[in-house]
Amino acid sequence: MRNRTLVNGFIFISTIFMVSNSLAETVSLEYNGFYDRLKQVNKQSYPLVELAFSVPITPDCTIVSGSITTEKEQFPLTYTKQQRLFIPYDPQLKSDRGLVNINVMGAANQCGIAMQVRAKETKLQFTQAELQALTNDMNNLLDGLQGFPMKYFRKPINGLTFDFAKTQNEIIKVVIDNVETIAGEEFTLTIEQINQLKQISFTQKPSVISPLVMN
Repeated sequence: MRNRTLVNGFIFISTIFMVSNSLAETVSLEYNGFYDRLKQVNKQSYPLVELAFSVPITPDCTIVSGSITTEKEQFPLTYTKQQRLFIPYDPQLKSDRGLVNINVMGAANQCGIAMQVRAKETKLQFTQAELQALTNDMNNLLDGLQGFPMKYFRKPINGLTFDFAKTQNEIIKVVIDNVETIAGEEFTLTIEQINQLKQISFTQKPSVISPLVMN
């Protein structure tokens, strides 16, 4: 697995696919690649952020089932309807050369794996100090994922992106220091805006909070 470009908090990963010939095709990925990234998260203290793996949803790539296998054992792969994958951090799976197997309906060669740094928890209200601590944790984790010497060339994130679940006919309001505005499915704050506000609140809890990255 190789890192590609970071876009809106996502690191897209190039992968080697081993594909079956049935209607529901199987993508098999070496667990080792996931482990190396999870190890970076676990060896340091990032209390506010986590690393999330997912399969971007497309008409040609819908997960129908999944498993983690070794030569002797098989375990279920947990995933959500948004196709987020919950990959365990397990040195034994690395030693046993485990495989992460994803059965997809569609063309497996159209699938990919995305890795995103995101907040562990979301809530309806944040203070400036909480947002600053969150951006610091995100920057530190992204530096660790880059490794030496590339972390010294990486630019800090530009702010935070708040994503909201799609809800029919529901207006999401954002209040920054008693000034109300309307948000769509996505709302962003730059570092400059974070440094100027005292607190922010939402009428709906964000589903994901991730780095804002501008080109």
